[in-house]
Amino acid sequence: MKKTFIKGIVVSSVLLLLISCKKEESATAAIDTNQIKDEIQAKENEFADTYNSGVVKDIGYHADDAITYPQNSQPIIGKKAIVDFLKTHRDSITVGRKISFKTDDVFVSNDGNQVVEVGNYKVVDSTNAVVNSGNYMSLFVKRNGKYVCLRDMGTSDMPN
Repeated sequence: MKKTFIKGIVVSSVLLLLISCKKEESATAAIDTNQIKDEIQAKENEFADTYNSGVVKDIGYHADDAITYPQNSQPIIGKKAIVDFLKTHRDSITVGRKISFKTDDVFVSNDGNQVVEVGNYKVVDSTNAVVNSGNYMSLFVKRNGKYVCLRDMGTSDMPN
């Protein structure tokens, strides 16, 4: 009788543990990946609009401790250095041209605090002819309730 009682407690404990794990899984399912993708795309649109306006400034896109890995260059470390880099390279990249970014996919952590974005970019001239295009990958983290880019890198798919 005593062994049956102990077996019952063990089985009940295991079932309780499995049920509580199931509840944790459903909590992660509450993350709306489409909403996060839209939020990241909005950040990309704001970045492109600001860059295309000719006024390169801090718009809250990059984290203070961000690192960007530009093509054919050493890593640029820190938000201020990234903004300075973009200012100095804008003239050689997009004057008279427009850049746009498209978020193709996002991979969201279970808690929603990290997002890896995979996307593509396009640079067009005043006639809308593509002069450069490529792909990029960015890591966003949620800080103070908003996503900021912590790491990003891109590569052109155009021949040299």
